[in-house]
Amino acid sequence: MIQTKVDLFPNNTFGIHAYAERFAVFKTVDELKTLLKDHQATESQITILGGGSNILLTKDQAGLVLKNELKGIKIVDEDDSFAYVCAAGGESWHDFVCFAIDNKLGGIENLSLIPGSVGAAPMQNIGAYGVEIKDVFHSLEALNRSELTLQTFTHDDCKFGYRESVFKNELKGQFVITSLTLKLSKVHTLNTSYGAIDTFLADKGIKQPTIKDVSEAVIAIRQSKLPDPKKIGNSGSFFKNPVISLDQFKTLQQKFPTIAHYLNADETVKLAAGWLIETAGWKGKTIGNYGVHKNQALVLVNYGGATGKEIYDLSESILQSVKSMFGIELEREVNIL
Repeated sequence: MIQTKVDLFPNNTFGIHAYAERFAVFKTVDELKTLLKDHQATESQITILGGGSNILLTKDQAGLVLKNELKGIKIVDEDDSFAYVCAAGGESWHDFVCFAIDNKLGGIENLSLIPGSVGAAPMQNIGAYGVEIKDVFHSLEALNRSELTLQTFTHDDCKFGYRESVFKNELKGQFVITSLTLKLSKVHTLNTSYGAIDTFLADKGIKQPTIKDVSEAVIAIRQSKLPDPKKIGNSGSFFKNPVISLDQFKTLQQKFPTIAHYLNADETVKLAAGWLIETAGWKGKTIGNYGVHKNQALVLVNYGGATGKEIYDLSESILQSVKSMFGIELEREVNIL
């Protein structure tokens, strides 16, 4: 059923009041096809929402807003070493992680507690604590919005990059991801060296961690650093970590010896955007009822009642400030609508 003039406040983790001209949910692929077919004649805008955790609504949304509520997680194939697990696009990402851990399948435990839906995960090539979706990706199915046909995408088809995929670039707005299949391991190789995972496990006296131990460590670390969107409006990390050349980094390091960084295999250097923003003086800064989180400078927050335009303008001020101090142009990770 299509509703009109619907407040999207419950459907975005920033807690922004913005209205959809028309709004509907779909629980099956056939429902999605019907909604798209009926709307095609109007030639007006269509916006697809998942968990609403990686968007900033800066205005009311014209046209039709569709919320993905496709459900289901199941093991579709397996051998002695791996299991192929398929999840519908409207499932909670963290529920997918919990399903994997409950079935003793490894590979995504480091991605615990990332907000959002399964369908949004490959679009962003979500990542945390040294792991990205592309590391365990097998395939996905997506509906072509104009032809109303399902298409299978392989790893190569998706053109994964750092918080990037083909669905954020040349195919942006052309497909709706309906399901995702990951290749998860039965024989686990843990990744605990990134961030504070090793320290957390050592403090707990855990010498031979399981995937569940790693997941619990990641959850505890995230909860200590990031605000709960159910209590404070936010979309997690608002900015990408910039990647620069080694020569550019060496020049910066001379001026800022403690600059936080990670050396990539291709001899480029990834900088910690949070360190740049904090050093520029933004961490914990509050402007009325919104600002920058006190524990993590990457996170912009809405304490209640802020508009998307106000938060966008804050992000623009941060971009200009970091560029002025470091000569680095940050990119927003959050999708601006």
